[in-house]
Amino acid sequence: MNFVIADDHPLFRDALKRAVASLFPQAGITEADSTASLQAVLERIEEPDLLLLDLHMPGASGFSGLVHVRSRYPSLPVIVVSGNEEPGVMKRAVAHGASGYIPKSSSLDDMARAIQLVLDGEVWLPASAASAQPAHLAPDEADIARRVRDLTPQQFRVLMMLADGLLNKQIAYELGVSEATIKAHMTAILKKLGATNRTQAVVAAARLQLDPSMRIVDVVEED
Repeated sequence: MNFVIADDHPLFRDALKRAVASLFPQAGITEADSTASLQAVLERIEEPDLLLLDLHMPGASGFSGLVHVRSRYPSLPVIVVSGNEEPGVMKRAVAHGASGYIPKSSSLDDMARAIQLVLDGEVWLPASAASAQPAHLAPDEADIARRVRDLTPQQFRVLMMLADGLLNKQIAYELGVSEATIKAHMTAILKKLGATNRTQAVVAAARLQLDPSMRIVDVVEED
């Protein structure tokens, strides 16, 4: 079996590897420490059996990474791993397509149990969330999730860099492309998100934050 562990903290990746190894000692495990490296891994590995995904890796924010992975690999089971233990956040993760949610405070036994149940086709949540009412996404959150699914991997990376407050020339430098290419991506992003400017695009993407009320970075409008 092949597993992908995507988390930017080496110690927690090691804990997840030990949980996987306790169930499948011969399993192949590939690691990623950012959204960009995860995209490269998923393009390289043919049909992994399970993805363990941190919500806070560099290059993604809130549920955006989960939404984008699920759109590109709809048959890939995803277990979210996160330090956030709010039942509402766990339920929203499942509503966005996760097959399970492992709090980072979980024991190795609980991690292993969650992995096994998800591989068996079940949805696993901690007891604190399993007994809570199912989450129903707000209409605006469901709508932006549908729109984010339509972004290409490169457009998604550009949107996340925009949300971090980067200018076109800075994004172009980071991605090793021309500023004209970034402008073309930006035009496509605005159209797909139904936004008329960069600020509206960032505000729309913020609806996928764990806490949608969190501060939005200042966005500089460019020609």
